[in-house]
Amino acid sequence: MPETAAAPVSLVRPLVAGMVTALVGFTSTFAVVLTGLRSVGATPAQAASGLLAITLVVGVGCIILAWRYRIPITIAWSTPGVALLAATGAVEGGWPAVVGGFLVSAGLILCTALFPPLGALIARIPPSIAQAMLAGVLLPLCVAPFVGLVDDPWGVAPVLIVWLVASRLVPRWAVPLAFLAAIVVVAIELTRTGVDADAATLLPRLEFTAPTLTVGSVVGIALPLFVVTMASQNVPGVAVMRSLGYTIPWRPAMLVTGLGSALAATAGGHAVNLGAISAAIAAGPDAHPDPRRRWVAGVSAGGMYLVLGGLSAAFAAIVLLAPPGVIPAVAGVALFAAFGSAVQQAIDDPGERLPAVVTFLVAASGIAIAGVSAAFWALAAGLVVRTVLHLGRRPAA
Repeated sequence: MPETAAAPVSLVRPLVAGMVTALVGFTSTFAVVLTGLRSVGATPAQAASGLLAITLVVGVGCIILAWRYRIPITIAWSTPGVALLAATGAVEGGWPAVVGGFLVSAGLILCTALFPPLGALIARIPPSIAQAMLAGVLLPLCVAPFVGLVDDPWGVAPVLIVWLVASRLVPRWAVPLAFLAAIVVVAIELTRTGVDADAATLLPRLEFTAPTLTVGSVVGIALPLFVVTMASQNVPGVAVMRSLGYTIPWRPAMLVTGLGSALAATAGGHAVNLGAISAAIAAGPDAHPDPRRRWVAGVSAGGMYLVLGGLSAAFAAIVLLAPPGVIPAVAGVALFAAFGSAVQQAIDDPGERLPAVVTFLVAASGIAIAGVSAAFWALAAGLVVRTVLHLGRRPAA
């Protein structure tokens, strides 16, 4: 009888851990999602639709996988993927072509579940080159807070100060608190200018787009999005869960994330994947001392994401009303850790450093050739340099 009475109390910890997982994941990077979607041609309404669609898919995916397998599996949107979009810019064919690229990427994720050799092929891309491409893509976004500080010090400085202080005191909440600082800045600006938010923009709404395909959207959007999602999210996600004592059911996980990505695509959602950083919150010892009960955190995270989906239009409206430079500052600080990790992994092996540097520089250049974005050319350049440098070399004994 005492054990039965204690059971509901014991579930409080994983329930709270799941809610924290979703709150931190959403508030830390939703600005990056909106920035990326707007950069490739989405209107404000289409970007808000994409955020809503991807949030709902993440929530449902968390609930399905955690409930079915009794493992604290968490799903997240591809933050490196939207960073890639922000660096890519407009493509030939406009927003419909971008949506077509999202669908192709979703199809490739599904193929990794149905045809394991495809996943093995992605795993053969040297991690140094994949991470160097990601670092080059992230660089302009990570520089944005400092550019904004010069252009609008009164708007951006509070965001950076709050982020820095919170990073020292409560690191997990540093970016969400920086976003709260941005909300205060927006509120002060609206009070000063007398601008009112349109109530209609606060209501969540999906806007569907008929997809089209172009060479630029397939080679410049779909392929790089697939590569960074697999190499920077799914593979680390499996490793994090393994370190915590859990084995991810790979094929079901890829089926859920691939189908979820496909469902969200026509509404503007880019890609979903296994959680990596968020996995440590929901699946770690803090969620529950008993690993067998931590799966509740995955379900709780999914439920909170569904709630946040209902509020996504309001978050998008805040971004739209913010002074220039404020939201890019939030997006930038949200990506500092990812940038640092990518740089470290890119140059960690001295033998791989030169190809990684070339990859990084091409990605950071933002060049587009024949309608294909810099991310693809960065991968190609890095692999070519690596092949030439390693040609004829024998592996070290």
